[in-house]
Amino acid sequence: MDNFTINGPRVVFKFTVGDYTVRITETLFNSWIVLIIVSLLVIWLGSRLKKVPVTKKQAVAEMAVNFMNKLVDDNLGIGLRLYYAPYLAAVFILILAGSLLSLFGFRAVPSDVSFTGTLAIMTFFMILYNKIKYNGFGGYLKGLASPAVLTPFNILSEFATPVSMAMRLFGNLSGGAIITSLIYAALAGASAAVYGLIGIVADNYYFSFLQVGIPAVLSIYFDLFSGVIQSYVFIILTLAYIKNGKE
Repeated sequence: MDNFTINGPRVVFKFTVGDYTVRITETLFNSWIVLIIVSLLVIWLGSRLKKVPVTKKQAVAEMAVNFMNKLVDDNLGIGLRLYYAPYLAAVFILILAGSLLSLFGFRAVPSDVSFTGTLAIMTFFMILYNKIKYNGFGGYLKGLASPAVLTPFNILSEFATPVSMAMRLFGNLSGGAIITSLIYAALAGASAAVYGLIGIVADNYYFSFLQVGIPAVLSIYFDLFSGVIQSYVFIILTLAYIKNGKE
């Protein structure tokens, strides 16, 4: 317990380019892993497709596509799925796969605010674009000044959108990782205490038997269930902001 620490993403490796040192963090490295895995999965699911599904993988692929298309249709109306469904599907898979990495001992990608902040900023510009597209630039400015007395708050609300989206995703997923780490440390201390009660001296290499089983149950919630929920919430919020900008 004395050596237990909770830090941000560590630097995996670094190299020098001229006078600059490039540092590759866990977040970036794990993002590459996610991109490679997801790309291979998409290529495999999209290969040898037929007009009538004859394989389970094509049925799964069509089910996923239809789910995202229906989500866009239900929230934004028919005819807009080609514009939004690909982006929302990519964000959903990226967040989910990045969260599930923690099941295999890697640091969850969304537990870094730089990752969630990047997604939130990209989504914010999409929301901003749609507000201007459907209302015109003048209409957008008019909306910020309506009513005039609330103009400062309306402007602040615009900037608060990406911040709230980034921090909500970051807080939920990093919070789960911190709680799991604390429980791991507590179980290690409890294991050492049990060894002490039966007269065994526990050093740094002893087996923490209480860490077997309990953390796995927690991972089902914090890594799997929470990852799915937070991925879904992020794209639902995106759709809600876009829909609000159209009205």
